[in-house]
Amino acid sequence: MHLEIVTPDTQIFSGTASLVQLPGIDGSFEILNNHAPLISALKKGKVKILDENKELRFFEINGGIIEVLKNKIIVLAE
Repeated sequence: MHLEIVTPDTQIFSGTASLVQLPGIDGSFEILNNHAPLISALKKGKVKILDENKELRFFEINGGIIEVLKNKIIVLAE
């Protein structure tokens, strides 16, 4: 899946991920390949990414919105 994490100031991450775990407002959730379309609000917390090299990466966000559509994930983070 292609993942982009964008803030008002900069692009934090752009690349391929096989797993993305996010802090949803009702609890954390994961996105895997071929996930159903989704739009959700995010709260403050860590975004966990398993990248194409099988390395875990973590990014701290203060909330935001996620959109998942056709194996493309866009996170608009604060």
